Amino acid sequence: MNKTEILTLLHGVQSGSVKPEEAILKLKLQPFEDLGYAKVDHHRVIRQGSHEVIFGQNKTSEQIAGIIMGLTHNGATNILITRLSAETAESLNALVPIEYYPIPKLAIAVRDTTKPKVGLVVVASGGTSDISVCEEAALTAETLGSTVTRLYDVGVSGIHRLLTQLDVLMSCRVVVAVAGMEGALASVIGGLVDCPVIAVPTSVGYGTSFGGVAALLSMLNSCASGVSVVNIDNGFGAGYLANMINQMEACQ
Repeated sequence: MNKTEILTLLHGVQSGSVKPEEAILKLKLQPFEDLGYAKVDHHRVIRQGSHEVIFGQNKTSEQIAGIIMGLTHNGATNILITRLSAETAESLNALVPIEYYPIPKLAIAVRDTTKPKVGLVVVASGGTSDISVCEEAALTAETLGSTVTRLYDVGVSGIHRLLTQLDVLMSCRVVVAVAGMEGALASVIGGLVDCPVIAVPTSVGYGTSFGGVAALLSMLNSCASGVSVVNIDNGFGAGYLANMINQMEACQ
């Protein structure tokens, strides 16, 4: 039940077409559904504006299918499943139809293509090796309702590639800057744009990158204003936050 449906229910109580006892029962059934192995949060869309996202790692296909069915029975669409292995995705697809994207290991169930996308989020990568994290961010933001432009392989080792895209960067509402190695891309973009920059360090790099720690520290120590940082390889978190910022701008 989303905000519009709750408002309709309350108007029904106000007009007398719905009994208060019936409305209370519907609302009581909504907060969460206990499946035994998971408690499906049906009120998350009311609190945060989007349905619960399923973290697929270490879950069985049967468990994920049960959560999806619980969400869809309450009207959820565009359900994201992150960190989903190809093997689990294959067995899950036999139970519930999904769209699977192997590079970011992400799936979407009950896709609703009728909902319009708004604003503009740019997802930029330092190199091609960062694309799996980029795609997790881009697909997350797109699925939640944002228009996304991808700028891949525009790292600082060939900064002219980035500078040719200034028109796109200057017209967006938020940038997700994804980079491994020394993670300098976020600072460079942060010094060029007038919108928030979400920096995503990746685990890409040689030995002293320490699995993304070097990029993380560089981004945390960025001298550019307006740069925030998420965890290493957390494309989902960046895409989710980018969509929230983008949607807030769209409402103004």
